[in-house]
Amino acid sequence: MPTRRQVLGTTAALTATALVPAGAAAAESRGTAARTAPRPAAPSDTLALTHATVLDGAHPHPQQDRTLILRGGRLVRSGPSAQLRPPRGARVVDLTGKYVVPGLIESHVHTSDGQEGIHPPLFPLTGVTSVRDMWGTPLQHSWREKIAAGTLLGPRFVIASPIIDGPPSIWARDLGLPLIEVADAKSARAAVRRVKREGADFVKVYSRLSPQAYAAIADESRAQRIPFAGHCPDTVPMARAATSGQRSIEHLHAMLLATSSREREIREGLAKVRIDPNDPSSMSRYRSWFRQVHPLEWEAMRSYDKGRARRLFDALAENGTRVVPTLTVHHSLERTDELPASAEEWKYLPAWQVQSWPSTWEALVGSRTPQDTARVREIYEHRLRLVAEMHRAGVRLVAGTDTGTGYAVPGFSLHGELRLLAEAGIPAHSVLEAATTTPAELLRLPEDRPADLLVLDTDPLADIAHTRRIHAVVNAGHYIDAHERTRLLAAVQKAAENSTPPAGGAQAAARTTPGCACNAPH
Repeated sequence: MPTRRQVLGTTAALTATALVPAGAAAAESRGTAARTAPRPAAPSDTLALTHATVLDGAHPHPQQDRTLILRGGRLVRSGPSAQLRPPRGARVVDLTGKYVVPGLIESHVHTSDGQEGIHPPLFPLTGVTSVRDMWGTPLQHSWREKIAAGTLLGPRFVIASPIIDGPPSIWARDLGLPLIEVADAKSARAAVRRVKREGADFVKVYSRLSPQAYAAIADESRAQRIPFAGHCPDTVPMARAATSGQRSIEHLHAMLLATSSREREIREGLAKVRIDPNDPSSMSRYRSWFRQVHPLEWEAMRSYDKGRARRLFDALAENGTRVVPTLTVHHSLERTDELPASAEEWKYLPAWQVQSWPSTWEALVGSRTPQDTARVREIYEHRLRLVAEMHRAGVRLVAGTDTGTGYAVPGFSLHGELRLLAEAGIPAHSVLEAATTTPAELLRLPEDRPADLLVLDTDPLADIAHTRRIHAVVNAGHYIDAHERTRLLAAVQKAAENSTPPAGGAQAAARTTPGCACNAPH
């Protein structure tokens, strides 16, 4: 279990911030604004947050009337306000009546080109101070450098390798994103060595890897001392993924198969699923794949075996394998009757992007029959039950959304994920842990990292929806108060308004923010 020092964080200077100067131009075409310049050094590099109620994300009970001392952006002391006086010359912020929690961590996102003035700043401005990007490209590495240099406001990025999949992959080359296909153990090992050289923080494994390629990735990852995470491949039992050292398993599709009394039979059916290697469209490929997989998933749900599930969950817990349910994207594709017609946070994304969602969803799910729709609803409810059972069994759940798919706005969507986890029956303190302490361990965030804090107006343990009631944010040691946050959000909105669609119109717009193909509709 992480200490409070690990959770609340400690590093990066308060005085070298990454905020847009007041009055600066907020955006260029396609959202390239919101580049920022460092602020002048403050008179003091010491910040005292006094009289706060502190929730550390790992314990259900709040610590009332506490003072936190940050020096040079690092959390250096904390204690009862009656005993811990602010140092002379410190900037003092009275947080009487406020609640301080660790900065939130979003563990499954997909960011994209053309959104520099939008995606990176939205995360910290919504209290999300660290993210794990699940399809690494040079873009995210460039953003990380700018954020570290103080020229871009954004979260701490933990960046995957390009997707490593078996041939033919569910993804085609139409997205213009790096993709590595490996057909055997030799090419799988070479892929691990390659992505480590290229600077990936972890290896991203995918759905169509062969057992031989997967085993080679696991072995080579250990040899190269680089973690691997991602999908549980169709050909690999989930318990084997856990014992192989996979750090996290994304989504809940494979979970249905792994908890079925007919798993062997269903996996034989999966082995017969075919993807046309000549199909140039990613959308077409994974739509075809899921049309073939859907009957198998339905049969897996119908043959759910509670005893088998408990044995699997025990194995996941024993091996420290985290599960990232991504209920947000499951909900948007499986409960389409609850999709909103509009939302306040949509103004922070380009209109051309938001306007592409309904037609994209119609193309994805419009062909469902009434029977399909009823089945998908049942499957979603079953997923919620699985999440609750995993929690009770001690499986470490991690909050992630698959932001990058439609109807998910960076930062805002994580708060929705927390609500869905609560709806599944997870207690509020455990939901908070899924977005703070557990992902801090999963992402191996360093103990001496910048202090990342979220200051709330109301108690999130009373209602997890209160994580949206943001008073202030400490991002990489810099205190963003309500006024500054409002100004910066306005800059993001302006960047979105000035953004122009990519060449190719609506079809291209639908491809600009890919999520995981595993969440294609049935």
